[in-house]
Amino acid sequence: MALSVLSQVSLAIPIHNDSSLRISVFKTNSISYRDKSWVSILPSDLKTKKSHSKNQSMVYMSVQQASKPKVAVSPLVLEDVEEPPLNLYKPKGPYTATILSVDRLVGPKAPGETCHIVIDHGGNVPYWEGQSYGVIPPGENPKKPGTPNNVRLYSIASTRYGDFFDGKTASLCVRRAVYYDPETGEEDPSKKGVCSNFLCDSKPGDKIQITGPSGKIMLLPEDDPNATHIMIATGTGVAPFRGYLRRMFMENVPTFKFGGLAWLFLGVANTDSLLYDDEFTKYLQEYPDNFRYDRALSREQKNQSGGKMYVQDKIEEYSDEVFKLLDNGAHIYFCGLKGMMPGIQDTLKRVAEQRGENWEEKLSQLKKNKQWHVEMTNCSIVQHKLTLRLEAPLNEFSVLKGHLKKPNLFDKSNSNQVVKSRLNNFNVSF
Repeated sequence: MALSVLSQVSLAIPIHNDSSLRISVFKTNSISYRDKSWVSILPSDLKTKKSHSKNQSMVYMSVQQASKPKVAVSPLVLEDVEEPPLNLYKPKGPYTATILSVDRLVGPKAPGETCHIVIDHGGNVPYWEGQSYGVIPPGENPKKPGTPNNVRLYSIASTRYGDFFDGKTASLCVRRAVYYDPETGEEDPSKKGVCSNFLCDSKPGDKIQITGPSGKIMLLPEDDPNATHIMIATGTGVAPFRGYLRRMFMENVPTFKFGGLAWLFLGVANTDSLLYDDEFTKYLQEYPDNFRYDRALSREQKNQSGGKMYVQDKIEEYSDEVFKLLDNGAHIYFCGLKGMMPGIQDTLKRVAEQRGENWEEKLSQLKKNKQWHVEMTNCSIVQHKLTLRLEAPLNEFSVLKGHLKKPNLFDKSNSNQVVKSRLNNFNVSF
């Protein structure tokens, strides 16, 4: 992934615990997120670092850098609010923010494109970790001519202090939604995802209309700083967990000192599809007693039965530990494609039965204790599966069932060819 910096944008970069230096970047430059040779910022570097071009100055930084000592954040008044901000800006009166950078997160062998997008809201649209922004893409609603496009919700992938630790930005993790004609195999631009393509195609300086923030389900409970948090994500569902982990391990927040266990299960297609992997690996190295990180790579790994390794298979490998942690009060979070939940639920139910427990009763108790947190999206699975040209098993398409006229399309006995022919007329919109 490359990090682009907006021309003539002023950025606050922490240098010491109690101060920051505001700099201006006059050219748009890029560095690779997948490049391991990071160059850290030091005060002396700001005057001396130059790019290879004679007339361009470049500031090298990584928004993924996680290093000790922790980074100072401001303004700390963001910690003083007792309730999360909700719906400060609504669809009829959105806030106009500015795109700071749009950068590819995944490698060349990843199916599809996922981007990390940093938005400057000037501190006017504060949020908490686990909340979402709404984005209104430009243009008219095709179903209601003369009216704006509908709002699309995206989980925020940064802490309340943003990637520059000054409380003025928010980051989104967005997968570009494209549609391939099932018969020809060719991409059909007329059916591409409106909002995801707008975001992934944006340039530094572009304006963006946002609403929110919204959501309370995925807020990180902080009443017990020594609690255990089990996070399960597929693809861009890792967004809120990136925010959690930055708050736990990267930021120096005086009122929140995490001393518990954070355990992330991330399911993606292959190594090139891993999101924020360098950042998570850094936490693993620096906080081995407080962080665990397990990846499920469906196209590269095999499960215990010899099939593809999905995130539920990785959970099953550690099922005894997971259940013991839940019994001791751990919080468990799920975020990603709605189609992942049936497989996870089946796995948890099977494990519970093997332990002599009733899963329905256990699940009910977890919800009652507010240990169970779920945030799923319908459209992402459409985006994901169509981008992969329908390579996924049919049961993964169950989320589409309500949008099609023939539910028996999803009978496992049907072939992928049937799916291809029926989806040919499905008008995908994101």
